Amino acid sequence: MRIAVDAMGGDYTPGIMIEAVQMALAEIPDLEVLLVGHTGKLAYYLERYHLAPSKRLELVHAATVVEMSEPSTTSLRAKKDSSITVCADLVKAGRAAAVVSVGHTGAAVAATKVRLRTLPGVDRPALATLMPSITPSGKAIVVDVGANTECTPANLAQFAIMGELYSQLMLKIERPRVGLLSVGGEDAKGNDLTKNAFQILSKMPINFIGNVEGHDIFNGHCDVIVCDGFVGNVMLKSCEGLARATFHWMKQAFKKNAVRFTGALLAKDAFQDLKQISDSEEFGGAPLMGIKGVCIIGHGASSPKAAKNAIRVADTFLKLGLNDKIVQRVNECGVNTPNGALLAESADKK
Repeated sequence: MRIAVDAMGGDYTPGIMIEAVQMALAEIPDLEVLLVGHTGKLAYYLERYHLAPSKRLELVHAATVVEMSEPSTTSLRAKKDSSITVCADLVKAGRAAAVVSVGHTGAAVAATKVRLRTLPGVDRPALATLMPSITPSGKAIVVDVGANTECTPANLAQFAIMGELYSQLMLKIERPRVGLLSVGGEDAKGNDLTKNAFQILSKMPINFIGNVEGHDIFNGHCDVIVCDGFVGNVMLKSCEGLARATFHWMKQAFKKNAVRFTGALLAKDAFQDLKQISDSEEFGGAPLMGIKGVCIIGHGASSPKAAKNAIRVADTFLKLGLNDKIVQRVNECGVNTPNGALLAESADKK
C-alpha cells in the first residue's frame, strides 16, 4: 500500500515524521511511502535516520507548509503547493491511497475534502477519535470531533455508520452500541437536531441504544458516541484540558508533605499505568472518515511512535477495505445522499 506522508506539518517535523517512516517501513513489509515536503530541508534528517529514496520510499517536493496559526483554507488558496495539499493531490491522482499528517487539522480536512470529495452516498466526512472508557476494549469512539460544526440529522446518521464500522474493524466489537450525545437520556431530550437524528437512528439496522450523556463516554455504557463536530470538538478539548489539569493537581497534592511524596514514589508504576489509559500513541491519530481515500490526522505534538502508528492505522484501513464497507452500509441503512435521507425527511415531518 502506498501512503503519502506529510513530512512538514506539525510541531516537531520533519524529524519525527522521518523517524516514524523509518519505523513503519521496518514494521510493515509491503508498505510504500511518498514522503512529501521541502526536499532541501528533508536531506539532513534522511541522512540522520539512514534513509534514502528506494522502491519503497519516494520523495515528493512541496515548497510550503500550512502553519498552525494560519486559516484552514490556506491549503486551498494561498498555499496550493503546501505539503498537505500535495499529499491530497497524490491520492487524487492515484499515486497514493492514503494521507497521514500531524499538521494543521483544519487544513488537512479542507484539502482532502475538497481535493478528494466524499464517498458515493456520503454527504460529509467526519473525524473520529478514541476516548478512554471502561468498556471491554478500554475505548469508546466519538464521531464527529471537529470536521463539521453544523450538521443535519442525516449527517449524524452517516456518522453513526462510520463509527460503527471503525469500532468493528479496529476494536473488534461485533455489534457496537451506538449512542446519540444529548442533554439527557430520555428520548424527548435534546434540540431539533438530536431529536430528528434520534428518529432516524432508531429506524436503522444498528445497535442504537438511544440518547447518552457526557459521562456515558467514559462509563462503558456505549461503544460509539455520535454528535455534531461543534459539540464533539468542545467535548474533546475540554477532556484534554481536564486530563492535564488533573495530573497537575495530583502532583501539587503529593508535594505537600513527605508522607504523600513517599506514597507517590511507591505508586509511580500505578500512575504510569493511569497515564497510559489516555495515551493516544497506539492509534496515532483521528481518521477523517467518508472521503475517497484514507486520511489519518495526528496531534501536532505527536511522537515518532504516534506518527508511526498513524501510518500503520492508515495501512490497516486500506487493507480492510473500510471505504467500500462505508458505501455498502450507508446504502443498506437508507441514509445515502442525495436521494437517501428518506428517513431524515420523514423524521423532519414529525
